[in-house]
Amino acid sequence: MLDVPKLPRDAFDEIYAVDGGSTDGTVEYLQSQGITVHRQPKRGLNAAYVHANDVSNCDAVVVFFPKTTTPTEDLRKFRPLFEQGNELIVASRQIAGAINEEDAGLWRPRKWAVRGLALLAAVMWHKEGCWVRDVLHGFKGWKRSAFSRMKILDYGLSIDIEMVVRAYKLRIKRTEFPTTETARNYGETHFKIWPTGKRLLGYLWYEIRRND
Repeated sequence: MLDVPKLPRDAFDEIYAVDGGSTDGTVEYLQSQGITVHRQPKRGLNAAYVHANDVSNCDAVVVFFPKTTTPTEDLRKFRPLFEQGNELIVASRQIAGAINEEDAGLWRPRKWAVRGLALLAAVMWHKEGCWVRDVLHGFKGWKRSAFSRMKILDYGLSIDIEMVVRAYKLRIKRTEFPTTETARNYGETHFKIWPTGKRLLGYLWYEIRRND
């Protein structure tokens, strides 16, 4: 929670958290910082985003994970991009000017996997506009009206690539800006690349057959 005191609160009309059932004091800490905490009624990553969109009182939502791996100052970059008419904005670790946590090494399995999924999604559905390179980064923003049009699944963990694919299919205006990702200084990711990748490929197969 080292990022929480650094949040640029003046850049947003409301700041809140969505909690999936933590019992480690996270909720109490956030509340002590004046941040409203919404308990998501359904477990899962997709469900968290759906709930975040539902409880917002604003026209747009920005998601940020306070893990000290991405700079809080990048949160200020969203509003100008929304004002330019973008409806989906991704803080990218994959484009020029960005830094990925794996860039320091020669073996970059997560980075290559993200690029592969981005290429696959683009080949199947990209028709115009921005080709999103970072299809698995949760640090993003969207217009709530666009999110409703996307009809995001409220289960699973396809949310990041699903929003990109649905934006392609619905011709929703989108963009990326480069961000910096550093290695975690505590804990491990809950989304291991191989099992997560298999589930995301399953989602893409579902999207191929999806009619809406």
